[in-house]
Amino acid sequence: MQTLQALRQAVNTAQAAKALNRAPQTLRKWACLENGPIRPIRINGRLAWPLDEIAALLNGSAA
Repeated sequence: MQTLQALRQAVNTAQAAKALNRAPQTLRKWACLENGPIRPIRINGRLAWPLDEIAALLNGSAA
C-alpha cells in the first residue's frame, strides 16, 4: 500500500527531467552521486522523484 501511495506522489525520471528542464541522465547522475538538489526514492528498483520536492525546487525553496 505504501508503494501505491508513493507512486501517486512521485513521477518517473523522464517526467521529472521535463519539469526541471534537465536531461534525464542528469537526474540519474544526481541519484547515483547523491549530489543533486533533490533525492529520488526507489520503487521496485526504479527511480521516482517526489512531486513536492520538484515543486519546492521550482519555487526556489529547496534546501
